[in-house]
Amino acid sequence: MRFETEGTTLVATLEGRLDTTNAPATEAELLKRLGTGAVVLDLAGLSYISSAGLRVVLVVAKRLKPTGRRFVLAGLQPHIREVFEVSGFLSILDVAADRAEALARV
Repeated sequence: MRFETEGTTLVATLEGRLDTTNAPATEAELLKRLGTGAVVLDLAGLSYISSAGLRVVLVVAKRLKPTGRRFVLAGLQPHIREVFEVSGFLSILDVAADRAEALARV
């Protein structure tokens, strides 16, 4: 997991797998770094996400919602996008084609 800042926006880049083995640490690190600006979660390098990984995304989204700060997912590979679609998350989350589009939205 890599973190960068674009203006006041936190960009978190996840790669590989997000599952029960690393979801708790990923969630803790994301929540610790949320700051005060928008958040872009770049998933272009993610090859697998489990229900535990989906929970991480939902926890971050729920933490940001009451603050009015933007949260955008970026770069979902087709198989990852399908998991988000089947779970119903695409209807409740903002999803951009790539990092540049996500940053333009925030």
